[in-house]
Amino acid sequence: MTKSLASDKVKRETGLTYVFNSLNILTPYGQKMLRQAEPFMPGEEDALREEFQRIEKVGEIISRDEHRTGDLKEILMLVKDNTLSIEKSKDSVLSVVELYELKVLLLQMEKLRKMDETEHFPPEFVPYDVTPLLDYFDPDGGRISTFFIYDSFSEELAALRQKRKDAERQIRKVQKQRATWLRKKEGIALTPKFEIQVNKADRERIKMIEEIAELEKSAEDYMSITWRLAGNDETDQLTRSIEECTEAIEREEFKVRRWLSAHVGGHRNALLEACQRIGRLDLAIAKAEYAKQHRCRVPEIVTEHRISFTEGRHLQVEDVLLKEGGEYCPISIDLSDGVTCITGANMGGKTISLKLVGLVSLMAQYGMPVPCAEARLGLSAGVQVLIGDSQSIERGLSSFGSEMEALKTMLENRSDRSLLLIDEIASGTNPSEGQALTKALVDHLKTSLCITLITTHFEGVAEADDVVNLQVTGLSEADLSQLDIRLKEADDRGRIDVIRSLMDYRLRRVDGRGDVPREALNIAQMLGIGDEIIERAKTYLS
Repeated sequence: MTKSLASDKVKRETGLTYVFNSLNILTPYGQKMLRQAEPFMPGEEDALREEFQRIEKVGEIISRDEHRTGDLKEILMLVKDNTLSIEKSKDSVLSVVELYELKVLLLQMEKLRKMDETEHFPPEFVPYDVTPLLDYFDPDGGRISTFFIYDSFSEELAALRQKRKDAERQIRKVQKQRATWLRKKEGIALTPKFEIQVNKADRERIKMIEEIAELEKSAEDYMSITWRLAGNDETDQLTRSIEECTEAIEREEFKVRRWLSAHVGGHRNALLEACQRIGRLDLAIAKAEYAKQHRCRVPEIVTEHRISFTEGRHLQVEDVLLKEGGEYCPISIDLSDGVTCITGANMGGKTISLKLVGLVSLMAQYGMPVPCAEARLGLSAGVQVLIGDSQSIERGLSSFGSEMEALKTMLENRSDRSLLLIDEIASGTNPSEGQALTKALVDHLKTSLCITLITTHFEGVAEADDVVNLQVTGLSEADLSQLDIRLKEADDRGRIDVIRSLMDYRLRRVDGRGDVPREALNIAQMLGIGDEIIERAKTYLS
C-alpha cells in the first residue's frame, strides 16, 4: 500500500519537487526508485536512521577518491533499463540485441561487485554475484562489451559456419577464374564485385556485352546499365549449399538464444532485485552529492512530533539568489504540537519560512539530508499546505471561496502528527471578518495533536493562550541612515533590492502580547509613495 505523506501539489509548493529534479541520477533504475520513493512514516524512525547511515557511508566513499568516483559513475552511466527483457525471458526467446544489452548490464554488475571489494558499499546496494550467468554469455571469458552468437556456443554451429565460409570462398575462386577468362577472351574487365557498368551512350559496347552469355543485366538507370557475372552449374550448386547452411545456422543460433534466454529467466527475480540495488546505489550517490554541494546535514530523528532546526535554507530560493549575486538569510525555528504564528514585516519572507518548514520535514522523511546547520525532527503523518491565491476562474470560485474550500479539505484530512502550513488565511475578505475567522481557526487548532504554522498580518491572532508568536526581525535593526542614503542613490527598481538587502528574515520569539509589526507604510514610503498619502494613512492608524 502506497504511503501518503504529501500530495504532488504540496511537494511542488514546498520545493521538494525542485530538489528531486536537481538530483544527478545516472541510471533508469535510480530514476525509477526516485519516482516510486515512499516516505518514512511515524514508527519507522529506526529504518530512517539506517537509511541516513547508508547515505553517509556512500558520501564518505565518493569523497575519498575523485578518480575512483569517476570510475563508479562511468559504470552507472552504462546501465540501461533491461526490465522488459528480463521479464520477457520468463517465457520468450530474446533477440541478439536484447542479449547484448543484458550482457552489458551483467558486466556492469560484475564491475560494481569488484569495486565493492575495496570500497565496501552498504550491502543493500551491491548486486548479487552474476559470474555464473555472465559466463554463459561470455564463454570465451573476454569480458568485453560486445555480443555475438559465438562459435564456442555450439560445435554444430561452428561446423556450419565453416562449411558456409568454405562455399563462399569456393564461389569467389570460381568467379575470379571466369572473370580472368572474360578479360582475356572478350577484353571485359569486371570490378571486384564481378560487375561492369556501361554508359547508355556507348551503344556499340552495350551491343557487344549483350551477346556475352556469361553476363546478365542486374541494374539500369537513366544514364547507365550494369551487368554482373551470371551463375553456372557449379556456382548455383554452391549457392544452394550456402542457403542451406544459412538456414541451419539460423536454427542453431535460435537454439543458443533460447538456451541463454532460459538461463536469464531462471535468474529473473534475482536480476530484477540486482537492478533495484543499482537504483538504490545510484539514488544514494545522488543524495549524498546533493547534500555535499548544498551543505545539507543528516538530522537527528526523534520519536516525539517536533520540527526544530537552526540556520535552515530554502534551496530553491537560495539557488535563485545565488544566481543573482545575492545571499540567503538562514532562519531557525522550533515547532511542536499546537499553533505557531509568524507575524512580521511585509517583504519579510514569512511565506518562504513557511515553505522551508515543509521542505525540511519532507526532505528528511524521504531520506535526504536537510539544508540546516542542525536539525531535530519527529516524523509527521501528513503534510498539508495552504499557500497563496487558489482562485479558479473556470469553476467560478473567488479566491476566498477557493481558499475556504481548501481549508475545509485540510481540516477534514488532518490526523494526529500532521504538519499544517497555512499562509495569510482569509486575506481575501474584509479585515474584521478575516481577523475573526483566523482567530477562530487558531483556537480550533491549538489543542490538536498537530504542528500548525500560520503566517498572518491580523492583530491579536498570536495573543491567544498557548500560541507561539514568532516575528520576522525585518528592518527593526537596520541602519536607517545608511538605508536612506542607499535609497536616494537607487532607481525605482533598485529600491526594492536595497530594502531586500537590509531586511533581516530571521525569526524571534515574542512572549506575551506582541504587536504585529507595522512596516508597510515605511516600505511604501521608501518605494516612493507620496508623503501626503503616507501621513493620511498614519492618521487613520492612530
